[in-house]
Amino acid sequence: MLYQLAFQKDIFEGEIELPLSKSISNRLLMIRALSGSRQIDAAHLSDSDDTRVMAEGLTSDNEVIDIGHAGTSMRFLTAYFAATSRVKTVTGSERMKERPIRDLVDALNRLGADIRYLETTGYPPVRTSGRPLSGNTLHINGNISSQFITALLLIAPTLPDGLTIDVVGDLVSASYVKMTLGLMRQAGVKSFRNGRKITVAAQKYHPAGMNCERDWSAASYWYECAALSDRVSILLKGLTGDSLQGDAAVASAFERLGVETRYLPDGALLTKRTSQPTFFDFDFINAPDIAQTLAVCLCLKNIPFRFSGVRTLRVKETDRISALQNELLKLGFVLSAPHPDIIEWNGEKRPSQKEITIATYHDHRMAMAFAPAAMCFPNIRIENPEVVSKSYPNFWKDFARLGGHIVQC
Repeated sequence: MLYQLAFQKDIFEGEIELPLSKSISNRLLMIRALSGSRQIDAAHLSDSDDTRVMAEGLTSDNEVIDIGHAGTSMRFLTAYFAATSRVKTVTGSERMKERPIRDLVDALNRLGADIRYLETTGYPPVRTSGRPLSGNTLHINGNISSQFITALLLIAPTLPDGLTIDVVGDLVSASYVKMTLGLMRQAGVKSFRNGRKITVAAQKYHPAGMNCERDWSAASYWYECAALSDRVSILLKGLTGDSLQGDAAVASAFERLGVETRYLPDGALLTKRTSQPTFFDFDFINAPDIAQTLAVCLCLKNIPFRFSGVRTLRVKETDRISALQNELLKLGFVLSAPHPDIIEWNGEKRPSQKEITIATYHDHRMAMAFAPAAMCFPNIRIENPEVVSKSYPNFWKDFARLGGHIVQC
């Protein structure tokens, strides 16, 4: 499928009801399952593909669980099946088979699991054997994926002696670990931190009454539209500043671009003032999912930038750094990646392509981050626009509601 897009630039106004956070939803599903509830109530959670896959995986009686492109589900379900002594095979898309899982599998095996690789060592698919786990102290590299640590933390209170995790080196996406511990605390599970060590004793989850927040990463695309517009009044319904999500940093990031956020009883109101920095630097170590949004926005506003803390973008749904370089080059912007943890644009430009078609690489965030480019490049086209269902199924409906024009090619 191919969408051709256009979007009015001068006025951006209206109301949007954002999706619920898939990151929080998937953690809540794990907590509910680990509390002993066989019935997983997906009501009042994200309607994204990732959350649907997670809910199905937790309740399925099938021995083989195919999670497609859902990286969170791969990590969480592997830990869940090991912790609950299930014999299961967890597999996914060809891209999922290229995303590393060795650190998590090694950690679970040190706790007593017998998890084996079915194809390439260190990568999915994997098979859990059904052996019981016992608590221990684990040393885990912090620079690979916070999802490994989150998966282990979520199962920690179910282990006979609990678990202590000693994080080795810097922890990437630490905000997601903080989110996990916050949700566990809401479910009645206490944890203790001492420097790089996190200890969770054996205890019971009590998840009754827990709620899911609106998704801050989904909000970032409307902040991008606001930054590119001349006049703005947009209400993001249900969005609050008191959030467990690290991506709430999007508000302060876009404030530097002139987008102001005012929290009202029914959501966050975005307005616009004149502001144009000459250079933009940002550390994405705690908010990697908004990097694509800001990269596209800054290029479109002709603001050179330097992003650090982006190492994990190489192992997402696609290599997001290479994808950004490839697709922004079509618009005429030449990005460089001088270090594995850095991507930057120094203002270098080339002529843009006459007919621009953005590849999405099976990555929902590529589609949504480039959609606002229609404000500056009329009739830009987006390949495989349906990928947005991974996190934001109603994105294109909201895009049209706010003035976007969509033609299916």
